[in-house]
Amino acid sequence: MRIALIRHPAPLIAPGICYGRLDVGVDPSAEQQIGGLAADPRLHGATRVWTSPARRCRGLAEAVALALSVPLTVDPRLQELDFGEWEGRPWDTIARADLDRWAASPLHFRSPGGESGVQLIDRVGDVQAELSRHRQDCVIVSHGGPLRVLAALLLGKPVDLLAAAPPMGSVSIVTRSVA
Repeated sequence: MRIALIRHPAPLIAPGICYGRLDVGVDPSAEQQIGGLAADPRLHGATRVWTSPARRCRGLAEAVALALSVPLTVDPRLQELDFGEWEGRPWDTIARADLDRWAASPLHFRSPGGESGVQLIDRVGDVQAELSRHRQDCVIVSHGGPLRVLAALLLGKPVDLLAAAPPMGSVSIVTRSVA
């Protein structure tokens, strides 16, 4: 099973703003990436494209599905971590003590009204289980958090929520043998 993981291009939002679930589009300066990503030869052979419903992912996923002539599945389990009341706020206005608590316990900390790292891992784990049942080559278009989790789960590695996310507009390939 070969899975192409694509992180959305740069979003249309000011630097320094928290935007996990905030539904923002792609920055116009990054829109030209969409055609190049959709035409990436590493995507050939995929039988389905899965995407987060966020605009910054969905437009790219639609272009990839069209280029490959395969079905598109919009799946809310591929959304970014929900930062709750932090969404849309500048990071520098969030209490340092709260950010420190999150860094000290990324699995269990929840911003007010948001979700924990465990919840993110659980919902992305459900996607991974479904992909394993289907056993088909596919493309996943999502966000840094879910892609970092999905890659680790597919490779049988521990999930590190503090590891660097893949670069925006990048493609990485994960190959997993199936019995």
